[in-house]
Amino acid sequence: VQLQASGGGLVQTGGSLRLSCATSGFTFDDYTIGWFRQAPGKEREGFSCISNTDGRTYYADSVKGRFTISSDNAKNTVYLQMNSLKPEDTAVYYCAAEAGTELLRIWMYDALYHYWGQGTQVTVSS
Repeated sequence: VQLQASGGGLVQTGGSLRLSCATSGFTFDDYTIGWFRQAPGKEREGFSCISNTDGRTYYADSVKGRFTISSDNAKNTVYLQMNSLKPEDTAVYYCAAEAGTELLRIWMYDALYHYWGQGTQVTVSS
């Protein structure tokens, strides 16, 4: 199982980035993919997820209305469109995968996810 997060970079406040999470080694349609981020000195935060089984999406209040998660089942890839970026969005961003939909009730807890990709750095300058 592999997850590869990419698309991070340096952007000014108000700018946009699109992250990708390319996956392989599991049945994509059976999994929930979550996005997490960790800023220096802070705990890892779950802020969005998507069920590839039924398309349900979830967002934390901190990103709702600014970030959009989507999934391309043909490419086994999940995308995160991030708009109106703020300096407080600066963090290392990770994608993670877990089978099924049972975790959707508490999707933001990182301990629920079995597979993780490496992080991609997002830096938003003020």
